[in-house]
Amino acid sequence: MESRAIEDGVAAHAAVNGRADDRVSRRRSVEVASERLGVNGRCDVIDVGEGGDLRVVEYKSAPLRRSTVVTAAQRVQLALQGMCLEEAGHSVVGYGVYFTTGRRLVDVVIDEEARVWAREMVAATRRVVEADAAPPPLLQDPRCGRCSHAGVCLPEERALGVVTPHIKVADPDGEVLHLTTPGARAYLRAGRVEVVKGDESLGSLPLDRVQAVVVHGNVDLSTALVRELMWMSRSIIWCSGQGRVVGFGRSVHAPNGGVRVAQHVAAAEGRLDLAREFVMSKISNQATLLRRGARWDVSPVVREMRRLARAAGSAQSIGELFGQEGAAAALYFGEWTALFSPAADESLVTAWLGRVGRGADDPVNVALNYCYGILSAEMIRAILACGLDPHAGFLHSSSRNKPALALDLMEQFRPVVADSVVLGLINNGELRRDMFSDVLGTWRLRDEGRRRIARGFERRVEQRFTHPLFGYRVSWRRAVEIQSRLVLGVLDGTQDRYVGIRVR
Repeated sequence: MESRAIEDGVAAHAAVNGRADDRVSRRRSVEVASERLGVNGRCDVIDVGEGGDLRVVEYKSAPLRRSTVVTAAQRVQLALQGMCLEEAGHSVVGYGVYFTTGRRLVDVVIDEEARVWAREMVAATRRVVEADAAPPPLLQDPRCGRCSHAGVCLPEERALGVVTPHIKVADPDGEVLHLTTPGARAYLRAGRVEVVKGDESLGSLPLDRVQAVVVHGNVDLSTALVRELMWMSRSIIWCSGQGRVVGFGRSVHAPNGGVRVAQHVAAAEGRLDLAREFVMSKISNQATLLRRGARWDVSPVVREMRRLARAAGSAQSIGELFGQEGAAAALYFGEWTALFSPAADESLVTAWLGRVGRGADDPVNVALNYCYGILSAEMIRAILACGLDPHAGFLHSSSRNKPALALDLMEQFRPVVADSVVLGLINNGELRRDMFSDVLGTWRLRDEGRRRIARGFERRVEQRFTHPLFGYRVSWRRAVEIQSRLVLGVLDGTQDRYVGIRVR
């Protein structure tokens, strides 16, 4: 989660994060390690004296306190760096912290007491890492208030109740870059992602603003851009021209390796509790969308869908769940004509004869399938950010060689995100018949249609709403990450159950 504190830290380290040394007397971004301690890390700056003695300097920002006081954690960090260098045979004669916000270098004394404390912190950390289960989250702890990792550990959300909003977790800063124009090329130049087609510039944005890249169809990425995205642990997801996800890439330095093992075991053994929540939430959200948007009375259908949602909560098998999901989908899509506005393009509305997945032969289903592909890419991005495997699911079978967990999690978001996007674009006239082609009877989106759906999707996921479970304002993109991390909480043992997101 990119918080204000992290962004300030990244900016503070901009001068030292280069991967090449520019002066012999000053080494920047130096990797260090200790076999005895079992740790590795990186020194921001090492100044080399005439006799080869070293001085270690850490760059820090102080955006919250605006003070240049060295913290206990910073002393531990410097002590560990010094011990790594000494183990490698170097003489370390000085330590300091340079505060970029105050432009002040503060000397730090690292004595034997600091080294003992650092060793104790390493041992305590190792006990946590090697434990069979993750430690319980801190509750009502003042240290959580402005912690940049609060959005990762979700200390208050674990209780699955209304959250006291003293922890301020920002929505993700940045954007998911959708590349939709066939024949385009994206490359890196001066810290920006440039998108061109031939001699025409299609767009430009700072690389730091890119959370992930979704490639639609025949679009090229430069190797330099791919390399930098991997270095920054940002996902790349490739889709077909029709929106189907065909692959993804992510840095190998992913968190929660042990939990991924537990995820695969749970997927093989089955977790019916998780599968029930996915289906219950989907049916409930379908019923809510139908109730809110129908132009005529659909209350009998909505009541039956609510009944099916409750029945899914006590289903005894995955097959039974799929039966209830299918029955609800037939009711839901059977009333979709009630959701089209009179202002919608009539040629799109009259072509709708019901829901069709692969092999769709009408423009509305083509648009839905394309938007579902974008939604699945969003799910994969959030799942990778948690360190989970998109392929090990609990409702959909991993044996189908599809991203089963992504398909699981997206069920609850299909109605309220993807369906809402397509209906909104059609009803407000943004998506029209001329944005589709039907060569030889096969319907496809034209370039402008793909762009309209991608833009509509981004608008939707950035919209904020009150989370129905936790009670605070959140964007749909942040909600996707929260639900992914709640699955993580069940798998790592810090949470006893999962609750899907259900709008009212």
